[in-house]
Amino acid sequence: MPTTRAVTIKRASEIESMRAAGRVLAGILEVLRAELRPGVSTGDLDVIAERMIREAGAVPSFKGYGSNPPFPGSICASINDEVVHGIPSHKRRLADGDVVSIDIGCIVDGWHADCARTWAVGPVPATVTELIDATRRGMEAGIAAAVPGNRLGDVGHAIETIAHAGGYGIVRLFVGHGIGQSMHEAPQVPNYGRQGTGMRIEAGMCFAIEPMFNLGGDDVFVAGDNWTVRTVDGGLSAHFENTIAVTDEGPRLLTAEPG
Repeated sequence: MPTTRAVTIKRASEIESMRAAGRVLAGILEVLRAELRPGVSTGDLDVIAERMIREAGAVPSFKGYGSNPPFPGSICASINDEVVHGIPSHKRRLADGDVVSIDIGCIVDGWHADCARTWAVGPVPATVTELIDATRRGMEAGIAAAVPGNRLGDVGHAIETIAHAGGYGIVRLFVGHGIGQSMHEAPQVPNYGRQGTGMRIEAGMCFAIEPMFNLGGDDVFVAGDNWTVRTVDGGLSAHFENTIAVTDEGPRLLTAEPG
């Protein structure tokens, strides 16, 4: 997905609007998690998400995004070897053992927040549970490195270290990003990198940090619907994402649970 070029420093009031959007998303994800069971369609989940977004007075970030074709859903629902940008459908029903990544974004007062979670449907092998846990920890490590004075390479290195420790592939074709009045702003925030390299991080910057780890190789491709991204080798994939604001006190999580 394209990004705007300018890196913007957000004011406190703007960050509060993003936090309001993040609260909406966190609450919706808790509801969607409770709905994950065999027989439920990803289209059902999309209907719930859009209704809750609009009931909160927010606007879906994803619906109508892009072109050729515009994205049709309010969530991305990616299953098993689908990495990101899976199109929700009433024909796509969950089954025991599925690995489901839900990515969701919304706008409050013109400001975006964006987050994603991966869950298993029913019991899964330990290797799958470990993949999901490692991806979450990779996100958390990247967030912890997003402090003033560090560089973007420090964020990517922190994420990459977790992936390499578990022997997981890292998706390199899709990365994290700045976020604000546009869903995708500069800079790009790769999930790999060398310490001490890249743009210097400053207070007031806002990022969506979103590692995608694969139970296999790094390589992915875009499917024939021009949206869904899948692993080349058919390996399972997991995806976690949070929107954060960089502050002098450290990273502030804007897509945490309501509260």
